[in-house]
Amino acid sequence: MARFFITLSYNGEKYVGWQIQPNGMGVQQVLQEAMSTILRGNVEVVGAGRTDAGVHARAMVAHFDWDEAPIPGDLLQRLNNFLPRDIALTSIQPVQPDAHARFSAISRVYSYHVTTVKDPFLHPFYYRVHYQPDIDLMNRLCSILKEYDDFTSFSKLHTDVKTNNCRVFHAEWEQKEEGFYHFTIQADRFLRNMVRAIVGTLLEAGRGRLDERGFRRIIEARNRGVAGDSAPGNALFLEQVFYPDDIWL
Repeated sequence: MARFFITLSYNGEKYVGWQIQPNGMGVQQVLQEAMSTILRGNVEVVGAGRTDAGVHARAMVAHFDWDEAPIPGDLLQRLNNFLPRDIALTSIQPVQPDAHARFSAISRVYSYHVTTVKDPFLHPFYYRVHYQPDIDLMNRLCSILKEYDDFTSFSKLHTDVKTNNCRVFHAEWEQKEEGFYHFTIQADRFLRNMVRAIVGTLLEAGRGRLDERGFRRIIEARNRGVAGDSAPGNALFLEQVFYPDDIWL
C-alpha cells in the first residue's frame, strides 16, 4: 500500500466547503470522483482540514492510498484536465505509509483580505468595510492571541473536537496599499470558524468598538456569544500546510 500527498488549490465560491456533505457539493467529493474515474478504482481522499462554505485554498493538502498498479506518471496532468476549472492540482508526492494529511501537519497558515474600495472585480475575494480600520490597534490585539491557548470564544458551537486549545505562532495585519488590508495567521491547528471569528472581532477593534482589555475578556470568557460576528467566508484563504521533513519519500 502506497500513500501519496496531493497539493491543490481551489476557488470555494461554488462549494459547501472541503468536506463531503449531504446539502451540496464539497471539494473532497469532486476530487474523489475524479481520481476514482482516472485510476479506475475506489479512491478515498483525506484532507488536512475542512474549509467552510465559500472559503478558498491556495495550497490544501490531502492524502490517498493506492495498492494497485503504479500510478500513471501523467496522473497530475490527467486529473487537471478532468477536474473543473475552479480546482487545480499542483503536486502528487509519495510519503511515508503512516503520514497523515491532517494529523501529521505541524502548522497551517490562513489569510484574510479586507478592502474599503468598491470594485465589482474584487468582491468575490475581498470583504468590503465602510471605515478605515485601525490596524495598529488590531495588531496590538494580534499579539495578545499568542498569550492564550483556549480559543473557545472563537469556535463554532457544538463541534466534535475534544479540545479547543490551539497555539497561535503568528498573527498580523498589513496595509498593502491604500484601502487594502491583509491579515495572516499561523497556528498548529484551527477550530471550526476560528479565523473568521477572530477577524470579525479584530475588525470591531479596528472601528473603535473594542480595546485590548475587552479583547482579553472575550478570550477569557470562553464563550462564542461574547466575540464579534464571523467575517464572510469569501475573503478567507488557506495559504499553506506545513509538515515535518521526514514524511516525504
